[in-house]
Parts: sequence; C-alpha cells; structure tokens
Amino acid sequence: MSAEMDRLVAEFEKFQTKLKQAETQFAKVGDMQQELTALEAEVVSPDRAVTVIAGPSGSVKDLRLTPDALRQQPQQLAATIMSTLHQAVAEAARKQAGIVDAHVGQAFGINVSDQVLEAQAEAMGTTAEELQSKLPEEQPQRAARRSDDEDFANDNLLRADDKPAPATATPPAASAGDQFLKNLFNDEEDHR
Repeated sequence: MSAEMDRLVAEFEKFQTKLKQAETQFAKVGDMQQELTALEAEVVSPDRAVTVIAGPSGSVKDLRLTPDALRQQPQQLAATIMSTLHQAVAEAARKQAGIVDAHVGQAFGINVSDQVLEAQAEAMGTTAEELQSKLPEEQPQRAARRSDDEDFANDNLLRADDKPAPATATPPAASAGDQFLKNLFNDEEDHR
C-alpha cells in the first residue's frame, strides 16, 4: 500500500506543479494585456513634417503636423501622411508581436515576431531578411517632448468662443484619416 500511496502523492504533486504553471501563464497574460494597451510606435516622416503615433491593432493614437507640413501641396502631404502612417502601424504590429512572444511565445512554441515580419515582407514584395535590415534600431519609448516655438501642433490658438463648430459625423466606412484627407482636398478645391 505504501507504493500506491507514494504514486498518488507524486501524481498530486505533479498536478499541483502544473496548476502553478497555469496560474503563472495566466498572470503573464494579464501583464501582456496591460503592455499591449500601453503600446505605442512613433514614426516621424523623413522631412520631419508629419508624426504618427500608432497603438495596438493598427489604431492611430495621434497625428501631428508641423507648420511646414501645412505648406505642402495636398497630394504631397497626403502621401507623406499615408507613408508615415503605414510605417507606424507596421512598427506597432512588430512591437505587439514582440510583447506576445515575450509573455507566451515560448510556452506555446510560437514566434509571432517572425510571422509578422514575414507577412509584412510579403506584402511589400521583399524578403523578411531584407525588411529586417531596413528597420530602424529599437527606439526608446516616447522621449520627453522638446519645446519648439514654431510647433503649434498641440496648442490651441483659438479663444474658447472662437472654436469652430464640431465636424459632422462621417459614415462608418470612412476612417478619421480618410475624412481628414477628404476635407483637406475639398478645402483646396473650394479655394480655386
């Protein structure tokens, strides 16, 4: 009977160990969710006129334009915004994959980062290795904002009573970026 009791105790201890491992994995999932919620990828256009901050799942958290950006032709500004937006969303996807890998990748035997990189490379018509070589080095999370007397992107220049009326609602199919560009081009056509 002692051998049977030892076997049962060993099985129970093995069960407890697996239970603790499961609890640890679930705790990692909670941490992972918090990191994913806070995730940001900031990309600045080569001419430094456009800054896009993307979040998880392709969300756009912020779009900043300098006064120089507003002096560009509409088509040029639209192209710069879209290019910077695509880069920011792609970077956010890579960061999101890295967070998933760090928390649960090894436990489930997956490498989401490689899968994302391969999918992005395929979409761009290149190899994962070539895309990897073109990526910027990992940048630290948002640096402290520098003061710039000419950058009014986050300042309100209107008095409270001069604020424009809220924009009309857009159809559900149009994103905020699409609506911005549509309004930009409509304003340009109205002034011709």
